Amino acid sequence: MTRTVTTDEVIALTDKYVMRTYKRLPIVFARGEGCRLWDADGREYLDFLAGIAVNSLGHCHPAVVKSVCEQTAGLMHVSNVFHIEQQAVLAEMLVRQTYGLAKAFFCNSGAEANEAAIKLARKYSWMRYGEDRYEIVTAEQSFHGRTLATITATGQPKYQRGFEPLPEGFRYVPFNDLAAAKAAVSDKACAIMLEPVQGEGGVYPATQDYLRGIYELCRERGLLLILDEVQTGIGRTGRFYAYQNFDGVKPDIITLAKALGGGISIGAMMATDEAAKGFEPGNHASTFGGNPVACAAGIAVVRTMVDERIPERAMEMGEYLRGKLAEMADRRRSVVDIRGLGLMAGVELSVDAGRVGELALERGLIVNSIAGRVLRLLPPLIVGKPEIDEAVEIIDYAIGEVEA
Repeated sequence: MTRTVTTDEVIALTDKYVMRTYKRLPIVFARGEGCRLWDADGREYLDFLAGIAVNSLGHCHPAVVKSVCEQTAGLMHVSNVFHIEQQAVLAEMLVRQTYGLAKAFFCNSGAEANEAAIKLARKYSWMRYGEDRYEIVTAEQSFHGRTLATITATGQPKYQRGFEPLPEGFRYVPFNDLAAAKAAVSDKACAIMLEPVQGEGGVYPATQDYLRGIYELCRERGLLLILDEVQTGIGRTGRFYAYQNFDGVKPDIITLAKALGGGISIGAMMATDEAAKGFEPGNHASTFGGNPVACAAGIAVVRTMVDERIPERAMEMGEYLRGKLAEMADRRRSVVDIRGLGLMAGVELSVDAGRVGELALERGLIVNSIAGRVLRLLPPLIVGKPEIDEAVEIIDYAIGEVEA
């Protein structure tokens, strides 16, 4: 696109006309390719955030670009009161990668997908057990979205403050604490909702025993197991879906977004045949959900993921990344912990992670800090060893500067 305004003018226009829901950095990106971004002044950056796990195949992947361009030239939108070819094809592709999920509902974002999951769980329970089973157990430090229901499902008060009264029917328990989850399940419970890896909470993976125990608890108590894979799904953790890293875990519902569109907005909720019975025509809908363009992008992403074995690559590169970070930790006293799964890594620090991120950005590396003390690394799944070496070298430098 031909530029008509300067970087300073973009920032000024944003400040004047765009609501301040983000604390924005003074950078305007103009172009992206693979693992790299270039700002409007031509400066190059190595992207280890990937639009917060969105650009899973890197920026402007040729297969996604081709699919979207061809689709926009033919058909961009029709109502969901008609059958949509691209939606049907994508649904089949997603189902074929699961263990037992059978139906997909398409929307536009992760928050919408989680909202749909909450509604489906309550509606299914109402249909099967009556109106007194509606509670959903979620984890402390979780993150499930920004709608009124999903911030309530989110076990972090900072996201809820000022939006009270919140919807009732949610209970919070410590993550990776099976005994606490068992104690929280009352006669009113209908579901347990968890992230296989807590992203915004600090990059904490679930343990095998915990997630398997939660699955068994749901089976014993007649609850639906909802796994929020908005950040972890579509190859990020080394398997197509993150729950496939955990033996014997079969969710009733999973939610997807971010990586599914490779940069185009799309969300999805998937459910077993049994759980999907909770929705009938008129119970839930989305005007733009599953439109031909978004689904064309999703088809290109899924096909590339499968054909090029991208999840396996993510597992290999993730192990390499954590190994290089561990070598760095031997030199840096402020590194408290390194954790993650696949190409989803968290570096916990005893110093200000935000300042480390700022210094890294000055050196041309994009990462972000969460919870004030954790650097979150979410590079595109096509990243290679040279890019990982470069990123770790910059992080090492930035931590050293803050330590000094």
